[in-house]
Amino acid sequence: MKLDPISKTNRPKRKEVLKGEDEAAALIKDGDVVIVGGFGTVNHPMPIIRALIRRKVKNLTVIGAATAGLEIDLLIGAGCVKKVIAPYVGAELHAPIGHCFRRAAENEEIEVYETTEYLLYSQLDAAARGLGFLPWRGGVGTSLPVLNKDYVPFNDPINGEPYLAVPALHADWAIIHVGQADVFGNGQHGGARFGDRLLSRAAERVMLTAERIVPNSEIRKNPWATSIAYADVVIEAPYGSHPFASHGFYTEDEDGIQEYVTASIAYRKRDMKAWNAYLEKWITNVPSHGDYLSKLSAARLSKLQNAVHA
Repeated sequence: MKLDPISKTNRPKRKEVLKGEDEAAALIKDGDVVIVGGFGTVNHPMPIIRALIRRKVKNLTVIGAATAGLEIDLLIGAGCVKKVIAPYVGAELHAPIGHCFRRAAENEEIEVYETTEYLLYSQLDAAARGLGFLPWRGGVGTSLPVLNKDYVPFNDPINGEPYLAVPALHADWAIIHVGQADVFGNGQHGGARFGDRLLSRAAERVMLTAERIVPNSEIRKNPWATSIAYADVVIEAPYGSHPFASHGFYTEDEDGIQEYVTASIAYRKRDMKAWNAYLEKWITNVPSHGDYLSKLSAARLSKLQNAVHA
């Protein structure tokens, strides 16, 4: 069979993948394995997190970053999560450990996967490389292989040194927040990428929330800045990481984070009236990200934005 070379005249049209948040969130089903990007209090894809809660998605296995934030805590408190794979869930200064995560773990309402930062990233790296496992020295001689049978001690066949066999960790979706993206799924972070590139490569499909949508020509001005290419879905979401920060665009909303922490403390103490009031105020009674932003004053958002540029 003869194949004609691709030229400007017969080049297939690139697929545009821009979607609305509800249409995008509907692609994630009950029981899916979902990676959530970001780190600590920075760069979390909050419009999709809130949309999943509004849809009452259940039994998710959620994979977090090395320092997973309160967005995963929120999913747990909303009843969306069956299993958490992350070394840490919290917000350090604001919440040394997520209160919903703590309550659910202590009461065995969720399954907690025992791991460390580097073991987790080795598992994601194995998946990204198409390997069944990778060897890793971290954890050798500790109780981790006892706590987590997925980590298998072995001696390397060349020098006989001890390692752990760390299995690949695959996901159905990775949800990542970026500074800008084009309609074809090419995303660029506005600052630190943390582990987002590796998180995205371990997933079968990738969903981006972006502060702004730009022409492909803007992306091509600096292709080295493209941290995630050819995502399957892109959602335009200005202030899409609020109340957390988005590098290059705005800082953390301290008041917004503390309001959540206060509500999550109520959840841990089983004050469900206070917890549900928070969900109703910011999620379940707020139909869209646009409606969410309309509840925030221009002065409040401007203060967060100006803090970055100062």
